[in-house]
Amino acid sequence: MSAPVPDAPAETDAAAQADAPAPADASVEDAASAGRGPRPTIADYVRAAIAPRVVVMFIVMIAAVAVCANLGVWQLSRAYERGAQAEQHRLDELSQAGPRALADVLVPQRAFPGAAVGASVTVTGTFETDQLLVSGRAADGATGYLVLTPLRVSDDGSGGASWADLSGAPVIPVVRGWVATPDDAPAAPSGEVTVTGYLQSSEAVGVGIVTDGITDSISSGQLANRWGGPIYSGYLVASATDPADSEALTLLPRPTVQGGEGVNLQNLFYALQWWIFGLFAVGLWVQMLRDEARTGRDPDAFAGWEQFRD
Repeated sequence: MSAPVPDAPAETDAAAQADAPAPADASVEDAASAGRGPRPTIADYVRAAIAPRVVVMFIVMIAAVAVCANLGVWQLSRAYERGAQAEQHRLDELSQAGPRALADVLVPQRAFPGAAVGASVTVTGTFETDQLLVSGRAADGATGYLVLTPLRVSDDGSGGASWADLSGAPVIPVVRGWVATPDDAPAAPSGEVTVTGYLQSSEAVGVGIVTDGITDSISSGQLANRWGGPIYSGYLVASATDPADSEALTLLPRPTVQGGEGVNLQNLFYALQWWIFGLFAVGLWVQMLRDEARTGRDPDAFAGWEQFRD
């Protein structure tokens, strides 16, 4: 009889298991870990920051940021300067065009349009008696009072159409002129008058009516409470009155633009561009510092700044 075939040795199974591939997850994890490399420490960043090429790039970055910041500030100042020039040019054109009927520029009980500031207009009406003085206003280097008088409009150039749907004829605040003291303020002319002047927007509400007919602001809202309505959302600064007003009044000159809030958008965008360039220079240096710190930690981690090496 033949002898039975012995079982395969246990070593065969162990060899087969050894030849089997490692789990895929472990291989990926090891590769990812090897690719990331060690993270730089604070000491690595300090060492990188004092490296000669990084110091040189830091100086270049500081110079670039200073130049960009100053050019941005210059462009911003030019934006305001050119905006003021454009506004002054607009006011000069309005002055040269001559006065228009008030209704062509502003109607009662409507928001004051920005384009109406400084517009030369003419209006006819009757001055009412409730005159006010506006304190703290300067003229010819002295501080005094504006004489503010309500003008009940009878003709604004629209034949009454501008207030046909309102409760009656509107009132417009008129700055007749400037005086040094309250005692110098003359009474308004009686009867119908025609006033020519330039428009200004209603001012922000101040303290309001103080005492003895003196106020600190020309606010249409507050004046409507005192004078009644309808009322205009701006006021008229008189440059001429027919019949003529008192010679005790100092007429205010046409306003000139000094600074203002208008800006030239082109120069404003130039300023923003220069500041963005400055931030970009800072970002480049920060990236170089990070790469230098990684290189010191793991020489194979980065090779992008070789051209700056000694």
